[in-house]
Amino acid sequence: MSNRWKKAAALSYERGESAPRVSAAGRGLQAERLIAAAREAGVAIVEEPALAALLEAVEPGDYIPPWCWEAAARILAFVFTQEALFDGKNVVE
Repeated sequence: MSNRWKKAAALSYERGESAPRVSAAGRGLQAERLIAAAREAGVAIVEEPALAALLEAVEPGDYIPPWCWEAAARILAFVFTQEALFDGKNVVE
């Protein structure tokens, strides 16, 4: 598959906010750069092409749309669990 069709989105969530926000999004070379920057920074990467395609249209800094909340919540829960396990913290499932 050509990288021009690759899509990526970065999410952030601060406790107390109503929903996660899109930090960055793009396709093709921009997506490749976003993924490379995340890897370099040690940020968790989860492949979810359908969600990335939906979030590509969201402006950086905006909250994700309500129809994406469930998918994003599953991803963020996975990432937070992995980070807690990596940090040696106890996680309740």
